[in-house]
Amino acid sequence: MAILPQLKSLWNESLGVTDVCIAVLDGPVDQSHPCFKRANLTRLPTLVSGVADRGSASQHGTHVASVIFGRHDSPIRGIAPNCRGLIVPVFADGRDGLAPCSQIDLARAITQAVDRGANVINISGGQLAASAESDKLLANAVRLCQENNVLIVAAAGNDGCDCLHVPAALESVLAVGAMDVRGHPIEFSNWGEAYQSHGILALGENILGAIPGGGTAAKTGTSFATPIVSGIVALLLSIQLQQGEKPDPHAIRDALLQSALSCDRSNGLDRRRCLVGTLNISGAYALITKGRIKPMSNHKLEEIIMQPNEAHNAIAQLQPSEVIEFELKPPIPQSSAIGVQAAEAKTSTFIPTNMSIEENPMMITASDKTNAAVTPSECASCSGSKQIQLVYALGELGYDFGTQARRDSFTQAMPAGMNLLDYLEQNPFEAQSLIWTLNLDATPIYAIMPAGPYANVTYERLRSFLRDENIERVSIPGYLAGSVKLLSGQTVPTIIPEVRGMYGWSVAALIENLRQAYPAGPSEEDYSNKIREYLERIYYEFRNLGVTPQERALNFSATNAFQIADVMSTGTAADVGLDTITVEKSPICRTDSDCYDVKLQFFNLQDSRRAGKVYRFTVDVSDAIPVSIGRVRSWSVAS
Repeated sequence: MAILPQLKSLWNESLGVTDVCIAVLDGPVDQSHPCFKRANLTRLPTLVSGVADRGSASQHGTHVASVIFGRHDSPIRGIAPNCRGLIVPVFADGRDGLAPCSQIDLARAITQAVDRGANVINISGGQLAASAESDKLLANAVRLCQENNVLIVAAAGNDGCDCLHVPAALESVLAVGAMDVRGHPIEFSNWGEAYQSHGILALGENILGAIPGGGTAAKTGTSFATPIVSGIVALLLSIQLQQGEKPDPHAIRDALLQSALSCDRSNGLDRRRCLVGTLNISGAYALITKGRIKPMSNHKLEEIIMQPNEAHNAIAQLQPSEVIEFELKPPIPQSSAIGVQAAEAKTSTFIPTNMSIEENPMMITASDKTNAAVTPSECASCSGSKQIQLVYALGELGYDFGTQARRDSFTQAMPAGMNLLDYLEQNPFEAQSLIWTLNLDATPIYAIMPAGPYANVTYERLRSFLRDENIERVSIPGYLAGSVKLLSGQTVPTIIPEVRGMYGWSVAALIENLRQAYPAGPSEEDYSNKIREYLERIYYEFRNLGVTPQERALNFSATNAFQIADVMSTGTAADVGLDTITVEKSPICRTDSDCYDVKLQFFNLQDSRRAGKVYRFTVDVSDAIPVSIGRVRSWSVAS
């Protein structure tokens, strides 16, 4: 059975267009490899060094990227060589191979990719998980992709069990399992329940790809099936554009799932291992070009297979699906020892012979021993001006010593019986020797690094926040600038803060201030409860990294909550409850500003058939410290 015989026909239509962008979240990529010469690739700065070497992370990232972007006049013919690419390093080398990547760091990388215009995000890795759930920050990043019509394509994992990997298990993601040349699922490819509605099998055996320093290698695993699918999605998006249509990655996802072919189960194969089915390029192409795609929604397996004739731990480690033995393993729950890992299996020595390289250009052949020399190649788009990343983050204040030596120096300097806060009170200059951190649920997400002529004022404010036991949360606006390693070994981005926007508060104190500014009369208790509900939903349900404009607008609304108090005091009654909180690009704005509307929708608690109420106010997030614009607007809406 030929696995990709239809790819050549697709290439006759398109090799990709630069308006379609694929982000590769993986290890560092050796962009000097001959296969990337003239490829339109841009590396984004992340917490992982982008310097490619001969290590495991770079080998994995270079191989995956080459499967998508390899030029057709090079040793590796990629699936979509003419598309634009974003290289976003998330995997690094550790003591025993690939170092872990947390779900928080993966969420950062996804957000970066969306912000830089990705249409498709390839994640050849995942975290073994007990259920199809992730950390809230990663879930928010995936939701951001849905809202911006960006498709995540992620590896199903190589544990050989009825189990799941995050993010592949998340509902809006396209999960990719691995099959062999005969179209049978490879024994290590996972087949968890969530994959039965949004998972597809693609060739994952002996996939030819680039290795750092030049040359090629064949590798096996769901890691290498994933970029094949990402490339196919990009080609279909390119064809949509060439036909004058708006590119729709999620419609392509539906087309791939609806056109998937059922596996040959004559040997008693458990059908769950086939996921929805196997990749059917021509079937998906037909659905896309004829416009017959039906939106997917909780279909059963039987309803979406076409016949041939037609994770909760923010610091839990996410690693590429890398080197595993071909043996079945029982599912295990998430832990700090297993994380987003690369989905690569040990290289198979089997060389398929029942099809040629022309029929399947992604497969190695026995005569394919090219070891081309390294040719430096800088892409024209890689030298653009660096963007300044604004941040407006909420969290709890903490501190870290960075190294054992630094911690010991504080211990030895402090008199016996004195705590750190008292020591800093007597020696305020020592505040700059600490790494100040912003935490979510005791997990550091940023380091705070005061700079400039008023750094001492910023340090004083940090010390006062830490000293005040009544302060539950702080707001830290500023700019991202590099990263720092903590004592735990975790690396976090650094914020250079804007001191005039730094506040510390407790929910009770904030509510009391708002009550004094906006007295609510007899309904004061209900008024306070509604403000508390809003704030707690921002802190927990909508907690975020404060990077995107929408996140900064939302976080500002919880800090400068006077608009919310206005809404609660004038527009809500005891029988009205808060339904949804959304952030949308505002139609009202000023020149050189970036405005978003925070929109609150209320419903009637007693009778859901009665009209609801919508309130919205505008926040300008063009500066490090957001500002509110205009008054609160409101109107009634149908239930």
